[in-house]
Amino acid sequence: MGAILGPHGTVFRVWAPHAKCVGVAGSFDGWASAHPMTMDGGGYWSTCLAAAGPGDQYKYLVTAQGGELWKVDPYARRLTSSTGNSVIDAADFDWGAPPWHCPGWDELVIYELHVGTFNRASGGGPGRLSHVVERLGELAELGVTAIELMPVTEYAGEASWGYNPVTAFAVAGNYGCPSDLKALVDQAHEHGLAVLADVVYNHLGWADLDAGLRRFDGWYENDGDGIYFYNDWRRRTPWGPRPDYGRPEVRQYLRDSALSWLEEYRMDGLRWDATAFIRNVDGEDDRGKDLPDGWALLRWVNDEINVRQPWKISIAEDLRDDPAVTAGTPVGAGFDSQWDGGFCRVLREALTVEKDEQRSMGQVRDAIEHRLGGSALTRVVYTESHDDVANGNARVPEAICPGNPECWYSKKRSTLGAAAVMTTPGIPMIFQGQEFLETKPFDDRTPLDWAGYDRHRGVVQLYHDLIALRRNRDYTTAGLRGEMVDVYHCNDTDKVIGFHRYAHGGPRDSTVVVLNFGNRAYDNYRLGLPRAGVWRVRFNSDWAGYDPEFAGSPSFDVDADDDGQDGMSWAGGIGVGPYSAVILSQDG
Repeated sequence: MGAILGPHGTVFRVWAPHAKCVGVAGSFDGWASAHPMTMDGGGYWSTCLAAAGPGDQYKYLVTAQGGELWKVDPYARRLTSSTGNSVIDAADFDWGAPPWHCPGWDELVIYELHVGTFNRASGGGPGRLSHVVERLGELAELGVTAIELMPVTEYAGEASWGYNPVTAFAVAGNYGCPSDLKALVDQAHEHGLAVLADVVYNHLGWADLDAGLRRFDGWYENDGDGIYFYNDWRRRTPWGPRPDYGRPEVRQYLRDSALSWLEEYRMDGLRWDATAFIRNVDGEDDRGKDLPDGWALLRWVNDEINVRQPWKISIAEDLRDDPAVTAGTPVGAGFDSQWDGGFCRVLREALTVEKDEQRSMGQVRDAIEHRLGGSALTRVVYTESHDDVANGNARVPEAICPGNPECWYSKKRSTLGAAAVMTTPGIPMIFQGQEFLETKPFDDRTPLDWAGYDRHRGVVQLYHDLIALRRNRDYTTAGLRGEMVDVYHCNDTDKVIGFHRYAHGGPRDSTVVVLNFGNRAYDNYRLGLPRAGVWRVRFNSDWAGYDPEFAGSPSFDVDADDDGQDGMSWAGGIGVGPYSAVILSQDG
C-alpha cells in the first residue's frame, strides 16, 4: 500500500471502494495531470509511474459522487504538512549500528520524552529528532535502557503532544523526516538504548482530516467521517473520530502501521495510547458497550508481533486495572505490560500531602504489592507521565511545595518517590527532566530546563545509582529484577515501610528496601531481616553527596541478630534519614 519504489518506477496503491475513478498527480511531471489508476478489485486502485521517484510530491485525485477530492496518501511516510502533499520516501537508509540486542524486559528502565520540548531551543520552533540525538549521551550515562517517544506522527498545528494524528504513518514534519527517525533509533541503539513508539489507534485528531482520511472516497453515513471511521454511535471519542475496527481494510491499516514502526524503523516496542477506548466505546468496564472488533484488533496485532518479533514489547495505556489487557490471547488482549495508574496516584498522594499523619502506609503497601497479571513485569510503575504533569497537574516537586519546588521537602520526598519506583516490582518509568527535578508542568511548547541538569548534578547521580541497583549492575541486587515482593513491615504510626525483593533469594539476590515517609531520622530503626549475617547498605538517599541540604544521616551495614521481628527469625537496627530510602543486600 502507498507509494512503493520498484525497479520500473513507483507503484501507487490506495483503497477507495466508493470512488468512480482515482488518479495520482505529482511533481514528477510538474502536476500536469492526474494519471488514471486501475481498479484491482476489492476497492483498491493502483498504477506504476516510471517518472516518479524519491522526493517527489504527490496526491490522489478521487472522483466521488459529490465531486473531485484531492487526498493525501493514508500510507505516506512523509507529508509536506498536515494539509499538504504526500512525499515519496527513499527506502535506502544506511543502518550503521552493529547488531542490536534489546535489553531484557526485566532490565527495562523507561524514559518518556516529547520530541518537541525535550531539547528545544528557547524561543525556537519545536525540537527535532536530531536534537534528541544530541542528548542521548546524558540518557545513556543516567542508565535508563529505553526511551519512549510520545507520538511522532504528523499532527495539525505548529505544536502538539502528538495525540491528534492525521494519519497512522507519516512522521511529523516539524520533527524531521523518516530518515531522521531512523537515525535516532540507530544512534539510540549505539548508546545501548531501546526505542519505544507511542501509537494512537483509538482515534485520529479532529483537525485537518479533510485533506486525508475523512470521507476519503466521498462516502459517509449519518454525517460521519467515511470509510476509515465508524459512522454511527461508535464514532465519537473525547479526542477525535474512532477508526472502524470492523472493516478489514481499516484493521489492516492499523496493523500495518504498528508493524512499520517495529520493522521499518527498527523500534523495540510500542506503547498504545488509551486502549480502553479501542475495546470499549466509553473506555469503561461496561461490557454492554464493548467493541468486539476493537478487542480483535488488539489481539491480532499483538499475536503478529509475537510471531514476527517476540522480543519486542507491547505496552497498553489502559488505566482500568483490568488483568484481561495483559492476559494471553484469545482470552485477553495479549499485551506484555500496561501502565499502572493506581500506583502513580497512591505514590503521588503519599509524597505530596502536607502532613505526615495524612500518609497511608497501608495504601503504599498495597500499591507496591499490586499485580496487573501473573508477572511483575505486566505493569509499568511511575510517579510522573505526560498526563500526570500537565493540564493543571504539577510536577512532583511543585506539588510537594507549591511556589518553592526546589525546597528541602520537595527534594527529599521526590527522591523518595524515585526510590519507590525503582524498587517496586514492575517496569520503572520516569518522565523527561524528572532526574534533575524539572519543576515546570509539561506543555508542548515549553522547553525542558536542561540547566537543571548541572544545578542538580547530585540528584542526577541519585537517579543513576538507583537505576544501577534496579538493573543489578554491580551484581548485588538481583532481587530488584526478580518477581517476588513481600512488604513485611508497615508502620503507619511512624510512616515506615520495609519490603523484601527477590528472585530466588540468598546473597546478592535478596534485597531489603526501607522507605521512611516521615520527617524523622532514625539511628537504629529495628525491623525484620530475611537472613542471618551482614546486610550491606547499597544506597542511602540522605547522603549529602546527592544534595548539600541532605543531612547525611548515618546508615551503616547491619549484622542481623536472632531476636526476630515481623515474622522473621532475624532482625537488625537500620539508620534511615527523614523522607529517605535505604537499600540493603548481602555479599556472597
